[in-house]
Formats: sequence, structure tokens, C-alpha cells
Amino acid sequence: MNWAHVVLAGYIGAVIAIVVGMFRKKGWLGKISGAVVFVMAIVAWNLFDVHYLIPRASPDYGLTDAQKFENAMLAMPVYQVLKEQEPALWQNILNQSTQLKKAGKSEQQIIDAIQPQILQVQMARLQQAPDANVIEYMKINLEQIAAVAIVGDDECFRFLFPAVKGGINPMHIIPRELMNRRMASDMSMMRAAYGPNKHTVTAEEKQLAFQDLQSISPGLVQRYGPDIQIMTDPSKGVGKEKVACEIVQDLWSQVLKLPTARAAGVIRLMLSAEMQ
Repeated sequence: MNWAHVVLAGYIGAVIAIVVGMFRKKGWLGKISGAVVFVMAIVAWNLFDVHYLIPRASPDYGLTDAQKFENAMLAMPVYQVLKEQEPALWQNILNQSTQLKKAGKSEQQIIDAIQPQILQVQMARLQQAPDANVIEYMKINLEQIAAVAIVGDDECFRFLFPAVKGGINPMHIIPRELMNRRMASDMSMMRAAYGPNKHTVTAEEKQLAFQDLQSISPGLVQRYGPDIQIMTDPSKGVGKEKVACEIVQDLWSQVLKLPTARAAGVIRLMLSAEMQ
């Protein structure tokens, strides 16, 4: 088993790609049904080959699976930060992965076990990260989506909603420079969330974020009409792949047009545990 592949895919696969907030209050969105609704779609990337970021050559010959996996984790700076900040979680990922390997589980099954744990850490850190780090995090997510959308609508849809039609392998789509920036950005964000300038979410920030979302959502409903339901049920995007990708990009583009502090507040709210 290629542990470097598992470690890298387990981390990259935990990308939060899109959250769609849809609102309705009586007399506010007309006949669009539903109360105030927040829908969170956490989108996992498909695996991409470790050739892309990590050399395949390895000095691990003769080591145990646990030692090989630990070496693979320590070779990635983001996992080094994880070990510093969350040693218990880091050890749990190490133990769990080697136990699953002994139980005969596949690489994909091990990756599926790693991703939710990494995702939880990312979401928690975003709540404490300074505004600039939060904005950069989302901008890079948008760049990733755009890079895939250039190739094709179907590829973009599969990238965002792999559970519907199957995912894609983005190694031939996403530029290496973008992948490297994404990893560096995450590491910076995680460190900043523990730094002297770490952020504290206030009740006022949440309230303003709600108000900003309420100002954005009607425009999305007006532009996309019933197709906005793709965000609550991605299977409705089959045959409307281009629209699905446009809605995702449109939402985040609107959020990023807000002043920095307010945009960061909306991102934190939409990616907070309470919105899941």
C-alpha cells in the first residue's frame, strides 16, 4: 500500500468546496417554498496520484506499516502542524489507518476514514483564523473549481458532487502551482488560528453574516429559479451540470465581494459546525 498516497489523498480529499444558503421568509422570496434554510454540501475531491506532489522514491523498505505511515505523514508540513496542534487526533489517525490496513481495508476505505477527521479540524480552525486567512482559503477553493470547469461542465459537476456521478482525478487538471498554494495556505491558516492574532467569533459577527446571506440569497434564487434546488439535492443537477457549477461559483463570488471582515464572517458561519 502506498501510504504517501493515502496520506495526501486523505488530506486533499477533505476540501470544503461549497455551502449554499437559501432563505425564505413570508413575503421575502415570494413563492419559493421553505423556511430559512441552510444547506451545507461538503465536497470531497477524488484521489489524485502522489506523483503530483510527493516523489515516489521512498527509504521505507523494511519498516512496519505504522512506521511507513508515520513517515508519510511527517513528510507533509500540514500533518506536522496537525501533530503539533492535535497530537491525540494525529495519533488516532495513525493507529486507525494501520489497524484498517491490517484488517484488509483498501486505500479508499482508509482515506474515507481519514477525511472526516481532517475536515473537522479545518472547519474548527477557520472559526479562529484571521480574516485574511479565511478569505485566502475560499479564494483558492474557487480557483480549484474554476480550473476544473475550464475542462468541462461534466468534470466540474463530478468534482463538486462525486457522490452523484462519480468523482474525477484532477491530477491532470489542477495546476501543480495551485495545489502547492492550497497546501501552504492551509498550513498558514492552521498556524494563524493558534497565533496571537487568532479570531474570536462574536454574536454580532454572526448576526451580520446572517444579514449578508439574506441579501445574497434572493439574487441567486432570481437568477437560477428552481435550479437552486440542485444544492439541496445534487442528483437534480444531472443534465444541468453547467448550471450546478455556476451556482456554486456565483455564491462564493458574491460572498467574496463583501468587505473583507464581512466576507470572512459569512464564510465562518457557513462552514461552522452549527450549520451542518
